[in-house]
Amino acid sequence: MRAIVVRRHGGPEVLEPTELPDPAPGPGQALVRAAVNGVHLVEATVRRGGDGVPPHLRPTLPYVPGREVAGEVVAVGEGVDAGLVGRQVVANTSAAGGGGGYAELAAVPLELLHLVPDGLGLEAAVALLGTGRMAIRVADVARIGRDDAVLVLAAAGGIGAMLVGHARLAGARLVVGAAGGPEKTALVRALGADLAVDYAVAGWDEEVREAAGPDGVTVVVDGVGGDAGQRALALLGRGGRQVVVGWAAGTPTTASAGELAARGVALLPVVGGAGPPSAEDQRAWSARALAEGAAGRLVAHVGRRFALDDAAGAHRALEARATTGKTVLLP
Repeated sequence: MRAIVVRRHGGPEVLEPTELPDPAPGPGQALVRAAVNGVHLVEATVRRGGDGVPPHLRPTLPYVPGREVAGEVVAVGEGVDAGLVGRQVVANTSAAGGGGGYAELAAVPLELLHLVPDGLGLEAAVALLGTGRMAIRVADVARIGRDDAVLVLAAAGGIGAMLVGHARLAGARLVVGAAGGPEKTALVRALGADLAVDYAVAGWDEEVREAAGPDGVTVVVDGVGGDAGQRALALLGRGGRQVVVGWAAGTPTTASAGELAARGVALLPVVGGAGPPSAEDQRAWSARALAEGAAGRLVAHVGRRFALDDAAGAHRALEARATTGKTVLLP
């Protein structure tokens, strides 16, 4: 099979297209022929190596990166129903950075595999498996309703794009998406935002403040942190909540307990809180995301597609912030 192998840490050039022996499914496993492979920015962090990578995300060299595949089951191992052969599935190949996902074939334990719901494409399924799972978690914490004025940071990214659509479908009175550059703000408008602002342009936060009105923003989805996250926090009106899902700018949004209490606002971490969720919770969130996607209530936007052999190009684009929505590889 064709696969991408990392033999040393470094830049995108260390992602080497390689021929490897076809894997065989072991007991309790299904062999999936991938039609789509998902790509995450964290996989670029793992590829670079260094002390910034948590121990559980440090695979032993050499390794095949990636953790998401969607395709057809072509064989099953001992103890697995043979009726699964021929079914379309999407799978998390591993919770770690070296999960074997950048490959034409992946042997996957049944507990990490989901049947793709009828009417849902494989690209969307890959996007919903992990990115959609996080969007579901954020939506549960944010509790967006009809009276809310919602600001989504990184609104052209995988999670942000889904949550712009979620806020729109939830009937929020105002949906604002913030992104970097005219191409990304155009996408945010196309996703259904009432207002799209470019946080590379000075004064974007004042534009949001004026649109939100005297009650201010009530919900912020914050996947950026840094200056943008702090400016968004300042936009919250009393009773507002900022849901922290990441810090692409390098530092998470912070505030003292006293400041939050005085303003009557909440800073709610979805990432970086009380530790990683259980495998059971993650599976349940993924199942919900796939079901919501099939029902049209959670929409996945696939922005860029790369050939499997050009995984390096996908990583370059992600690291340059030159992508929107979900980025995938096509074997």
